[in-house]
Amino acid sequence: MWFSETVANSTQFFSLVPWVVFFPLIGLLVNLIFGGRMSEKAIGITACGAAGLSLLISVLQAVSLLGHPGGMVVYLADWIVVGDLAIQWAFQVDTLSVTMMLVVAGVGTLIHIYAVGYMHEDVRHNGDPTRYQRFFVFFNLFIVAMMILVSADNYLMLFVGWEGVGLCSYLLIGFWYDKGKDGIGNALAGKKAFITNRIGDFGFLIAAFMIYVAFRTFNFHQIFEQIQQAGSSFTPAIFAITLFMLLGVAGKSAQIPLYVWLPDAMAGPTPVSALIHAATMVTAGVYLIARSHPLYVQVPEAQNIVALVGGATALFAATIAVGQFDIKKVLAYSTISQLGFMTAAVGMGAFTAGMFHLVTHSFFKALLFLSAGSVIQGIEAGLHHIEHDPRLKKKMVKPHDFDPQDMRNMGGLRKRMPITFWVYLIGALALAGIAPLAGFWSKDEILAEAKLISPTVYGLLTIAAFFTAFYMGRQILMVFFGESRAEPTAHARENPPVITIPLMILAGLSLLGGFINLPVIHTFTHWLEHTLTIEEAMINFRLGEAAEASGQFNPMVAGISTGLALFAILLAWWIYMQRYPAMLKLPPKQRSDDPLKTFIGPLFSALENKWWVDELYQTLVITPYNLLARYLAQVIDGRFWHDWVHDVLIVGGFRFFTRLLSIQFDLGVIDSTANSLADLAKSLAQQMRQLQTGYVRSYALWVFLGVVVILGYLIFW
Repeated sequence: MWFSETVANSTQFFSLVPWVVFFPLIGLLVNLIFGGRMSEKAIGITACGAAGLSLLISVLQAVSLLGHPGGMVVYLADWIVVGDLAIQWAFQVDTLSVTMMLVVAGVGTLIHIYAVGYMHEDVRHNGDPTRYQRFFVFFNLFIVAMMILVSADNYLMLFVGWEGVGLCSYLLIGFWYDKGKDGIGNALAGKKAFITNRIGDFGFLIAAFMIYVAFRTFNFHQIFEQIQQAGSSFTPAIFAITLFMLLGVAGKSAQIPLYVWLPDAMAGPTPVSALIHAATMVTAGVYLIARSHPLYVQVPEAQNIVALVGGATALFAATIAVGQFDIKKVLAYSTISQLGFMTAAVGMGAFTAGMFHLVTHSFFKALLFLSAGSVIQGIEAGLHHIEHDPRLKKKMVKPHDFDPQDMRNMGGLRKRMPITFWVYLIGALALAGIAPLAGFWSKDEILAEAKLISPTVYGLLTIAAFFTAFYMGRQILMVFFGESRAEPTAHARENPPVITIPLMILAGLSLLGGFINLPVIHTFTHWLEHTLTIEEAMINFRLGEAAEASGQFNPMVAGISTGLALFAILLAWWIYMQRYPAMLKLPPKQRSDDPLKTFIGPLFSALENKWWVDELYQTLVITPYNLLARYLAQVIDGRFWHDWVHDVLIVGGFRFFTRLLSIQFDLGVIDSTANSLADLAKSLAQQMRQLQTGYVRSYALWVFLGVVVILGYLIFW
């Protein structure tokens, strides 16, 4: 009764929505201004409290929507007013935006809490405890930018948040900018992410400008109303808009061909990886397509392209993950693959399925990344123990060269780190799509939609699901099973509760999160249908096909995908634990890189080297670009523009004309004229001086003559 009354009278909560942005903004300002005089504990409490309060406001918005599912737009201020263009900072509160707010603030808060413990050790491991304050300033800024993005009621304000998360990714990926290969590896990773995303942002900007040209507004509601009224008259423009928008999505959500920045994002601290990959930046592209669904349903051709890009990305990235040894890079390519699932879903018009997978993926992918960070810190603790024990240090010739992220250096950690093992296992099984964990329900909903709408995409995603289960089985076996393959791993230890408690919560969400949209009940589907409803005028478009199938459980699809996942896990077990277990017990220098190489030979090198895509880009794009830049800098700018145009043409011409004007004109004409006038005045003065005799009689005579002349003039004229 109390809850029903609260829901019925909850419209007042809508007015609180600006605080989803302002609370983390206040948190970052407090830490920015006063953090230098605050303890680490106070800095962490401030940052986590700001994120937690943002979560509270998001929950209140969800409560308000239970009673008023239509939502509302909350005006805050005018932003740009130029002629007929009026852009407001207003907050779009509906079931789609609030879903994203809950994901960003909820998972983001757990990652903040985890980061309090993780960064305490990380800043000391990297030798600069003063960066603890800076980290949480950037972390809160990430939440601010993402909240602006998901709460905007127009494309231009959404783009502000879009650029904000791009900036934060650059700051956080390159957080340890003086670390990495040659002391600049991490800085280069941040630059790579920034530049790659600018390519995508170019596509988004072109799409936004085309939207304004076509509709004379950036506002979502006004654009969608015009589409509903005008029907197919906008189709050619919308086709171009959606394709340019896809370029932006490819950059932000790491789809082919702009996915290459995301694996390098592992250069940032592990909480950064979790925040980028699970709760914030990379989901922005999927949200953009879902928000723009009235545009996409008008152009099935564009939907097909989006779906195929997503399906191809899902499979391509999954194959690469099979050949990686860095524990975080396996998860990075897994993220790219799972984003392919989401992109394929929203491309097919299965927007609810795509958003459902976005939500569940945020649970288990945050869990996996944070658990990987727990593994890394546990091993680093073992390495620290060895470095301070002379007897153990003798066993490691170069302990400073030890890589705590290389899975070949792990093994046997389920005994040393039992909590991390169990939560990691839950996350891995959820990602693999094993029932009844969250990933099973959301992934199989996408597969069911794909089977009805696009057999090609269904085939790509099904094969990708097989590889997903295999590389997660491989990772679990290499990290936690067998015997320790390096001395630091043998001395690893479990992490404190500030790290493990967020992992347990995320494990619970990964276990139960799929129940928010169980078949028949369809709670999440009913929640989103208030925003993703298809108007009668649109019922014949592609979204209608997806809507008819939405949420329908397909036992055959679920059985095939689950069977393939179990087979993949068993295959990984056979290869790594039954067929060639000895390979994983030998020191790195005495064993093959991976038992899988025995089976697939040179193909494994292709997977390990990521199909040489980075090298291909280096050859086809970066090297020619650098050569062109060098040519433009040295030849065009240096020799032509600077040496000839500037020094010869401009400077030489200027000197010639100044010499001409100064010598010929100034001295020859102006000075000569002035001197001639002076000489004339001097000559006249000399002649006139003769009249000044000094005799009175002479002056009297001249006066008399003057009088005679005047009288003569008066008489005769």
